[in-house]
Amino acid sequence: MEKTDIAKYTIKDSVFTNLFQDKKYLIQLYRALHPEDTETTEDELKDITIKNILVDACYNDLGFTVGDKIMILTEAQTTWTMNIIIRALMYLVQSYHEYFERRNDNLYGSKKVKVPKPELYVIFTGKRVNKPEYVSLSEEFFNGEECAIDVKVKMIYDGKDNDIISQYVAFTKVYDEQIKLYGRTREAVTNTINICKDRDVLKEYLSSREKEVVDMMMTLFDEEQVMRAYVESEKKEAEKGTIGRMLQKGKLTVDEIADYFPDLSVEEIMEIKKELFQTTV
Repeated sequence: MEKTDIAKYTIKDSVFTNLFQDKKYLIQLYRALHPEDTETTEDELKDITIKNILVDACYNDLGFTVGDKIMILTEAQTTWTMNIIIRALMYLVQSYHEYFERRNDNLYGSKKVKVPKPELYVIFTGKRVNKPEYVSLSEEFFNGEECAIDVKVKMIYDGKDNDIISQYVAFTKVYDEQIKLYGRTREAVTNTINICKDRDVLKEYLSSREKEVVDMMMTLFDEEQVMRAYVESEKKEAEKGTIGRMLQKGKLTVDEIADYFPDLSVEEIMEIKKELFQTTV
């Protein structure tokens, strides 16, 4: 049974998304956001996370509805940017579009459709002195002027009383500490998991899916390394093309060209020159 459950999760998902795909933890998140509601059950929660696997389009970390009353869209963020408001708006519009499609609602009909009340949250785990409770589209982008639409995103920086939010935030802090000590290595990942289990931070989740979480996090590291290698390769190709054009014009010596490219040695530029003239001969 455990292998079947694990197979439902894709290895590329973040820990945040992976954690809350399980309704056992999703209901804990909902109760952390709505402690006054003690009656809603797991069965009333429906995952509406936007997932675009085959196309490069809008997607978010987590979205779910509570019955037909509330639509909650949540994202985990480590870097501060007000563009999260724009993304939240895009997530909301896309989520409403899919919601009405699932219900076969006729938006052109005379009958008023039911619309679940939206709630937008960002769980921010980065470092920041100024921590506003809400960020607003009109305030940040239109100087507080009235406009046709406004979006308010509630910012969450920590949870309360060791709830699921505070545990997730604690997990990210332990992870950051281990990365500083050991870099992006398997040791940093396994240490993070062991420390969190010892501190009763996401202990049940990490204990039941330890291998999955390690594999998932290491895959994320591998993907980052591939991306860095790709960017570096593209940069070198661009530099090579620029150097080739400078050499063809013949106005600068190899030493003078080297002054414009501190990351390259004179010998490397000579190699580019040799390749260029071998190609053009």
